[in-house]
Amino acid sequence: MKDFRSRIATADEALRVVESGQRVYIHQGCAEPEELVRALTRRWRELRDVEVIHLATFGNADYTLPEYEGHFRHTAFFIAGNVRRAVQEGRADYIPVFLGEIEELFRSGAIPLDVALLQCTPPDTYGYMSLGPSVDCSLIAARCARHLIVEVNDRMPRTMGDTFLHVSRVDAFIETSHPLPEYPRPQITELHRAIARNVAGLVPDGATLQMGIGGIPDATLACLRDRQDLGVHTEMFSDGVVELIEAGVINNEKKGIHPNKVISGFALGSQKLFDFIHNNPIFEFHPTGYTNDPFVIAQNNNMVAINSAIEVDLTGQVCSDSLGATMYSGIGGQVDFLRGAARSKGGVPVIALPSTAKDGAVSRIVPMLRPGAGVVTSRGDVHYVVTEYGAAYLHGRSLRQRAEALIAIAHPDFRDRLTEYARKARLLGSSLAPAAPR
Repeated sequence: MKDFRSRIATADEALRVVESGQRVYIHQGCAEPEELVRALTRRWRELRDVEVIHLATFGNADYTLPEYEGHFRHTAFFIAGNVRRAVQEGRADYIPVFLGEIEELFRSGAIPLDVALLQCTPPDTYGYMSLGPSVDCSLIAARCARHLIVEVNDRMPRTMGDTFLHVSRVDAFIETSHPLPEYPRPQITELHRAIARNVAGLVPDGATLQMGIGGIPDATLACLRDRQDLGVHTEMFSDGVVELIEAGVINNEKKGIHPNKVISGFALGSQKLFDFIHNNPIFEFHPTGYTNDPFVIAQNNNMVAINSAIEVDLTGQVCSDSLGATMYSGIGGQVDFLRGAARSKGGVPVIALPSTAKDGAVSRIVPMLRPGAGVVTSRGDVHYVVTEYGAAYLHGRSLRQRAEALIAIAHPDFRDRLTEYARKARLLGSSLAPAAPR
């Protein structure tokens, strides 16, 4: 503690280590060190060409504003709402990469880090601080950065697993006390519930789950209250998982690896979630290089991976990070978990999406992806595609069979147009067959 106390500074003093031309990593998600980020931004007049790199954050991102151009430039591994405009307007960059492979970019020196800004719990008796709800890529970033600055927040939940950082690794600390930014729960609609019922029909008792955040994942979890012995191995989770643990549905007893534990890289949610994971041994947080390794994921039997998409074409190609050529989000862990689930005994890889967008004006089952759209998940990796109209099974199916199955789960208003295109493209014959069975 004496060593820790000797390096406590103000945020402005701690950020003096940052120099022009350097690369600064920021702790992501609900663990963003907001006081340090504000202090970094305050130095804008003194700095030029500082690259600010991170995954999705939910707090302050003023360094992406037009007035700071030339002083800061953001690079996103995943495009969140607070930086999306900057990326789309060309003031920030995006690196398309599988979430499970980011840490090796730091380790190998392909993306060297000069400074890392983290938020942690106060140190324990032995000098160890927990990274709280976001281990993700941040623990490895902290180990690889030349300089490490930590915002110590006594409101940070202390989490278990590979989450700990020793005070001896840190160059400077600042002390704060404030609640973490919460990730608001989405409003669940009847459309979400309709999709969720079709997804839930693919989840057996004893399954291990991976799912993200949003209306469809939350609605799916709500449909699983009659299941038994579910487990969780995921890159992230939110409040819905807590509710199923409290209901006794998730007990992790049937998992093939890390039984009796929820394994995750990070958590996004409410203060209730942060309170629940604090010092709770049912949760183990690990770097995403481990949680997202398909060979680790596949060790869980009946691994069910549920991921979303922006659009799916009639051959099964999935775009989930862009609106045409306009970047919107990121690759994330979708491919990591779909491949892991595909290699799991009894695994169920799922892409779930509404059949339409823009209040029903646009089909999300499309003849071909929009010009410039990125293929995040290839047609060879896709197994199930689910909408509110059913589940289409594509793996091992011909292009004709895929088109038939996908048209069957498209919105009825668009089926004739999709069929016409498929016939002209010689994907279909003269008549349609029913969708492939589940």
